[in-house]
Amino acid sequence: MKKATGMTRNLDSLGRIVIPKELRMNMDLDLHDPLEIFVNGDEIILRKYTPGCSLCGQVDSPITSVYPGKKICTTCIKIIAEKAAKLNRTAT
Repeated sequence: MKKATGMTRNLDSLGRIVIPKELRMNMDLDLHDPLEIFVNGDEIILRKYTPGCSLCGQVDSPITSVYPGKKICTTCIKIIAEKAAKLNRTAT
């Protein structure tokens, strides 16, 4: 959903803009937070980067850190649990 802020910023000589402090605080953006850049027609969209699932890449499903250094979505966790249960049944 678009929400007008009434704020405008000019590009500097290197093509950069400053995101106003109020917006950074409202969006919980901290120094060095990575942002994703999307293009939609004539719009440039910035979004705080949240890496997707290490296995399937999905970003819509809730992501957990059940394995050190890896983010895995709940869908993949369910698939792994089902496959592990089948392996355990066939091994016994």
